[in-house]
Amino acid sequence: MSVIQLDRLTKDYATDAGSVPVLKGVSFSISAGEFVAVMGPSGSGKSTLMNILGCLDAPSSGSYRLNGAEVGSLPETELARIRGEVIGFVFQGFNLLPRMSLLNNVALPLVYQRVGKADRATRAAAVLGQVGLGQLIDSLPTRISGGQQQRVAIARALVTRPRLILADEPTGNLDSHTGREIMELLQRIHREQGVSIVLVTHDANVARYAERLIYLKDGLLAYDGPVADFPGAPT
Repeated sequence: MSVIQLDRLTKDYATDAGSVPVLKGVSFSISAGEFVAVMGPSGSGKSTLMNILGCLDAPSSGSYRLNGAEVGSLPETELARIRGEVIGFVFQGFNLLPRMSLLNNVALPLVYQRVGKADRATRAAAVLGQVGLGQLIDSLPTRISGGQQQRVAIARALVTRPRLILADEPTGNLDSHTGREIMELLQRIHREQGVSIVLVTHDANVARYAERLIYLKDGLLAYDGPVADFPGAPT
């Protein structure tokens, strides 16, 4: 079953100089349980693609189906539900609330789902344990390391039990050793929980943790296949 299916997807942005195409007819599908890395040079359309996949932006033309539903036909209320329940987001900048405990940071998405306070605490503590931070649930984000903050962000993405995790440069603010630990964690989550993961990265070493690579160049799909078979950026 396809979690994501794109068909001739385009995205243009209006500027003073006229319309600028960013995505120029991209087509691919991602099956349930896949771990996919998206790479490409600056300006290739990676971030635009991620925003569309996350229902944060809409394509100019073409089709985007998420779990079989045409995203372009969904009302904003349903898109908000999808962003809150179906998709878990992991960002480069962590996006944690500094005056809120790790437990409450992770539980926050459940507040919007109207999950009861006791259940929120139980679920948040459980996923913090899964990412190795069960002993720090009462700590503040400002008192822990960058790698630990990214683990909290991953726990927050998992707490809603999403079908899909979108990770945008999750190691971008981390040193190489900590970045490897974060990627090993995502790989373990994928292996143990079967959640689909789409990862945007500029780092080929990070992409190697995925099974499949989608490489964009100039808004077009330049490569789609096993990471191990990718010879390098096309010229």
